[in-house]
Amino acid sequence: MGKSNRLLSLDILRGITVAGMILVNNGWGESFEMLQHSKWNGMTPCDLVFPFFLFIMGISCYLSLVKSEFKPTPQVIRRIIKRTVLLFVIGLFINWFDHAIEGDLLCFGHLRIWAVMQRIALCYGIVSLFALFCNHKYTIPVIIGLLAIYTAILVFGNGYAYDADVNILAQADLKIFGYDHIYHKSPVDPEGLMGTISSVAHVLLGFYCGMQIRKKETIEQKVIALFVVGTVLVIGGYLLSYGLPLNKRIWSPSYVMMTCGLASLLQAFLMYVIDIQKKSGWTTFFHVFGVNALALYVSSELLAILLKNYGWSEMVYNGIHFVIEPLKWASLVYALYFVLLNFAIGYVLYRKKIYIKL
Repeated sequence: MGKSNRLLSLDILRGITVAGMILVNNGWGESFEMLQHSKWNGMTPCDLVFPFFLFIMGISCYLSLVKSEFKPTPQVIRRIIKRTVLLFVIGLFINWFDHAIEGDLLCFGHLRIWAVMQRIALCYGIVSLFALFCNHKYTIPVIIGLLAIYTAILVFGNGYAYDADVNILAQADLKIFGYDHIYHKSPVDPEGLMGTISSVAHVLLGFYCGMQIRKKETIEQKVIALFVVGTVLVIGGYLLSYGLPLNKRIWSPSYVMMTCGLASLLQAFLMYVIDIQKKSGWTTFFHVFGVNALALYVSSELLAILLKNYGWSEMVYNGIHFVIEPLKWASLVYALYFVLLNFAIGYVLYRKKIYIKL
């Protein structure tokens, strides 16, 4: 396959992650443990979906910017800055909408600053500018440097402390943004400011894999490269977890390595099955999510807020629970129903070949 041909497997992994994000964010009531984020140290399947998305975003950054030969023209820079600001503002809008729909339109005094879209925005912007202005041979040294700096912050700043009063990550958000603008459901905001350091390293690992995909001539070589990178990262992340436990809440260095490694292995597997073996008959469902990934994620967040506020979510869940008595199974069926609802929206766009670029 030539370098110019688009790899379907990239869209499919993106689609899997977005469908997964919608699934785990929209259980109702009591959910299975595997569909809940780990409370602190450790990792559940639920903890894989967002880091997988950031990984594939890193790959996409490389494959997108290579088209302009990484030349920092005013047009390219404007596009990156415009998209970064847009994604960040959309994230703020989602947070605002959650208050506004309940009548609290002027909630700016207690609006949470950070969330998923804001982290995506910052990581995209920083990695894209790195791609334009830095020599790509320094990608791995920069990743190591960022993770080393973040490790020092965690070690010397009580970053693993399950106590917001002493944890440097929580204290940084508190002092910079104020109590009314931070996350309160865990000691540390899982999308807080300082966690951006390791998150940028995370996206850069995806960027590095995008570089490998582009440089290798055959799909077989691409698969081998991703498999090697994934294996090294998984082993490295596992060994590092003995000293720095896996922790999504603080986006620990071991978590970065482990999740990027698993994402790279999954991408290699999908590339082998879809792009080499040509077994793609099962991919339409995820392709629908993959080609409008961010648009469907944003619409799912807004739709979830809307349905919950008007009582429709509870009504549907109660109907499911009437038929399926076990709470966890009822919650899972509701989450699957919500994924299918968003798939229906995406399928209309897919059939009409409407691709919303956010």
